[in-house]
Amino acid sequence: MNLPAGCEPRCPGCTHRMLSAVASETQKMDWLRRQLAPWAERLSPIQHITGDARWSYRRKICLSTQWDETHGWNFGLWRRDELIPIPNCPVHAEPVRTLTRWLMRTLPAGVKFPLAFFVQSGAQATLIVKTAHVPDLNWLDQARQAQLATSELSGLWLHCHPAAGRRLFARNGWMLLWGQPRSRDEFGLRYGPTAFQQQIPALYQQALEAAEAFLAPEPGHSIADLYCGIGATLIRWTRRGARVIGVELSGEAVECARLNAPDAVILRGKCAERIPQLRDWTPATGTRLLYVNPPRTGLEPAVLAWAAHEFRPGRLAYLSCSAGTLSRNLQAFTMAGYIVEALIPYDFFPQTRHVETLALLRL
Repeated sequence: MNLPAGCEPRCPGCTHRMLSAVASETQKMDWLRRQLAPWAERLSPIQHITGDARWSYRRKICLSTQWDETHGWNFGLWRRDELIPIPNCPVHAEPVRTLTRWLMRTLPAGVKFPLAFFVQSGAQATLIVKTAHVPDLNWLDQARQAQLATSELSGLWLHCHPAAGRRLFARNGWMLLWGQPRSRDEFGLRYGPTAFQQQIPALYQQALEAAEAFLAPEPGHSIADLYCGIGATLIRWTRRGARVIGVELSGEAVECARLNAPDAVILRGKCAERIPQLRDWTPATGTRLLYVNPPRTGLEPAVLAWAAHEFRPGRLAYLSCSAGTLSRNLQAFTMAGYIVEALIPYDFFPQTRHVETLALLRL
């Protein structure tokens, strides 16, 4: 397979970029059949995009940075002890590549600006510096702010985080350098610089529509939405007249969710820690529904036990980014009497080994 221009062969980021679309999807489906073997007959064909759309799609990135006295700034990914620069990565969307190259040309030397990471989420970008003190910002003069104004960026942040590493963000140390603190995504939802976003809106729309069609919330129904993010699903349930509660850990996501879905009750915290409030909210009678979109680790044990044995929704939609933890959680639900009606895979990350699956269960 011929790689597009800008693809760095040594980059550790996209392990399927040497495969054709068919070969990549075949590997992903084989992996899902093995991981989800007890329910393999429920697997639908993988939902995907085709052609050039499989490139230049990534609008959420996290790149490590390194200053070199000879060559200046490098933005890329680490491979062992070497940073592999990928300023022209063909998987990144063009606005991301343009901003990356602009920053490499524009930022002051590393001795003056201890940049460790560059994070972009849609139209919001963050420079993470490993210092507790705000570095010199004279580089962002009026001329350069005018250049940003012609870009597709709407907010540029500085985040002073001296311990940045595995954990990129801290609560404090934030400064908006330029632009607006919130943007709107393809669905009109407000989000901030740390927001989680699915990479391919068209596929995500399909997944949301499939979940909504299955759950079919309506007035009189009560739906709990766990790990609800900025509210892309909450707003769907409230528009249909359902009684809705959401739980999300990220403070920024909770703020946005309350703006995006004002008719939903939204709790901040770990889902396991909000089970008492979920119990108080749960009606004694009527149809109960559940939508979950947990991290790679899957449902917390206490949440799984509450959902399967206490809340007992009549229908459940579970969007998973890990087939391994999904399999473990599905086993628990089936032992509690649930039937897996469908498993719909989505290729949200072309060129990589990652695949997500929407599981639809009925009691």
